[in-house]
Amino acid sequence: MQIKPRQHLLDVWQAVGRHSFDSGGWAWGKWGGQSSVADTERLLCLLYPATEIPAFRLDDPDTTQEDVQKALRKAGGRLEIPVNVLTATAEFMRNHTGDDKSPTFAGGYYFHSRDSAQDLTPEQRELGVVDSYSMSVTLCLATLGFLKVYETKTRRTEVLELIRELRTATSTRLTAAMVSLLRSFTVNVFDMDSSQGRTLSELLGQGRLSQRMVMQRFQRRFAALRAIVGESLVLGVDVAEGLADPNQLFECGWAWSLVEDAPEVETDEPIGSQPPGVANAVPYLYFTVVALDGIADLFSDRTLTLGLLNAEQQKLAEALRLRWEITQQYWSAIARFDSDCWPLEDIPWRTTGQQLESEYFSLSVAAILVHDLVRRRATDDDLTRTVGIMERLAERGRITSRMTGTDKVVELHNPGIILPLQGSERTGPPMQWRMNDFSAQLLKRTIQLCTLSRNPVSHDRLLRLAEDIFGHMWRRRIGGGDGVDLWDNVHAVYPESPATDHPVSWTITERVTECLVSAHQLYSQSPIRSPELGVLARALLSESAHLLGNEQMESAPAADGRRGMDLRGIEVKLRRARQLVDEQPGTACALTLDVLGQLDALARARDAATQGE
Repeated sequence: MQIKPRQHLLDVWQAVGRHSFDSGGWAWGKWGGQSSVADTERLLCLLYPATEIPAFRLDDPDTTQEDVQKALRKAGGRLEIPVNVLTATAEFMRNHTGDDKSPTFAGGYYFHSRDSAQDLTPEQRELGVVDSYSMSVTLCLATLGFLKVYETKTRRTEVLELIRELRTATSTRLTAAMVSLLRSFTVNVFDMDSSQGRTLSELLGQGRLSQRMVMQRFQRRFAALRAIVGESLVLGVDVAEGLADPNQLFECGWAWSLVEDAPEVETDEPIGSQPPGVANAVPYLYFTVVALDGIADLFSDRTLTLGLLNAEQQKLAEALRLRWEITQQYWSAIARFDSDCWPLEDIPWRTTGQQLESEYFSLSVAAILVHDLVRRRATDDDLTRTVGIMERLAERGRITSRMTGTDKVVELHNPGIILPLQGSERTGPPMQWRMNDFSAQLLKRTIQLCTLSRNPVSHDRLLRLAEDIFGHMWRRRIGGGDGVDLWDNVHAVYPESPATDHPVSWTITERVTECLVSAHQLYSQSPIRSPELGVLARALLSESAHLLGNEQMESAPAADGRRGMDLRGIEVKLRRARQLVDEQPGTACALTLDVLGQLDALARARDAATQGE
């Protein structure tokens, strides 16, 4: 199925508008306010495309395009849409603020009890989670950028008052989210003989290297990074001492929530009290990927161009950027530990902290690798090998291959991979987190890789894979009822999967929206330039120019005659071909071949006329 970013985004917006707006006002419904994660994802389905794609912008009513306005007609007219979107965002900020006026980041109904007979306590559902911290960064930056433009387009007193209130609340939430991300980052140091050490050693050695050889390579590979982590980050005493010992292994990344005993971050921003941490100091691949996605928005061109961060937030952003770069370098090096046979190519990946094994974790490591490939402008070899991994994951996940009747891979999509949240037992029944967005995450990383690739063969493989995965995701839209045309109807593609009774999955819907924005960016960039086509285009241009000059030596044609009009058209096409030869050599070839055909037709016509005489 071909990805048509504009049309498909309009379809998503129409479905979101039908579900979330009632007579122009935002309707949160039964599940609204029950999870800050779900509510953030829901708002991002509108605000993310509206601030990332110029054609979808809503902050300047005078430029709102007709098809966009039609898709959001449930939200009101051209002038009412931005006001109603901002009103919904202001409600979100108020709904997810504590009694002490500090922002809250509750996981809510996204948290599950490990014991089906024992429900979670209200206090547990109010615990913050990295998903909320990360996506709050994206939402707040989108909102601040929206406000910056829309403030200059309205003179209504009540709207300007709403803008001032929302800007203050959004800036406070952004700071609180950044502080929480800093306090959720962790470095886990462990001995080679521990269960974590043995798992990591087996993962890196792949049955080809002994523990001693793995340790020696690890020491060499991570000596510089170990020094940076130990010297640049504020860590606990035990962690700092462990990092100083080269015979200790380590991992870095984000825990599922605030880490137990994480020190408070000094800030002058009015974010209220900083709650104590509960999570064990163990990185999770899933939450690490989520954090990296949100932190990247702090350094986007849009954030820098609009100047969305204040001085205090810029300091926090630099601290997060250091952790962002360290984490990418670490996991990218782990994924490619042995250049002959990458550990990442040995699917499925096994986690050290939770001792779980799944294709989902292979995808998580691949996602971090994609981040790193984008950051350091990867080689063609790295890209080609990563393309192969994506294709294998799509096949093993039964997205591009047939699901058998007894295939347990269906659990990857429904109910999804279950993560035990280590440390949650301190607050009540042990908690867990469910991840069922494998297909959407795979689509997102495939499109990102396709945007990065400048190799025609790899680019074509990735584009075909992305179209296959997108077709799979599009079939999973809900066919009827409250969430019609939203996600997620797993049974549409996996009829044998267990029955589900869940609300609309804003997680999947938001991921698909992100993918469509990424696809828009993919098609907006210049096509890949082929050196071979460039050489051919220039050769064709040379021949065409010579033949045109020869044709123009003939007797001057009448200005309004057929031959004169043909020659003027040929000149226009050749000028256009010369303009495109560097950026679009294939198009230049097509234009020049057409010119050569016309010149040959003129020559044959002249020869026929001469012979007739």
